[in-house]
Amino acid sequence: MRHHAFTFSTRLPHRELAAYRPGVEAALKAEGFGVPVEMDVQAIVKGKLGIDRPPFLILGGCNPALSHAILNLDAAIGALLPCNTVLRDDGDAVVVEIVDPRAMLGLAGDNPAVAELADDARPRLLRAMAAIEAQFGAADDRGA
Repeated sequence: MRHHAFTFSTRLPHRELAAYRPGVEAALKAEGFGVPVEMDVQAIVKGKLGIDRPPFLILGGCNPALSHAILNLDAAIGALLPCNTVLRDDGDAVVVEIVDPRAMLGLAGDNPAVAELADDARPRLLRAMAAIEAQFGAADDRGA
């Protein structure tokens, strides 16, 4: 697993994204996150612009209890929700990236209650990523 400025990621052996999606969703669900929103970026770009691009899915993860709590602190934080997970074809691998809630909610300013909720969500998402790697076996980590 690699940590970036605003995500953590892993590279998995190359397969169709559909082969990974149920396992990714199950790992998120095990940590209290559902996936009520999906964006198929490849299909949108093809349909709207006529441009082919590699497969790219954005799964909008939501933990209802954490979302409710953070929206009660500041409804404007809704613009930063949900906790997105990306599955994307990267040539010889599939990259899975999960937004780091600390980075996203850091945009909300210096609110200790917001930081506390981000600190609750982060280890859950890190465990989900570890479960994804354990289930599918991480490929090398070039460029993830």
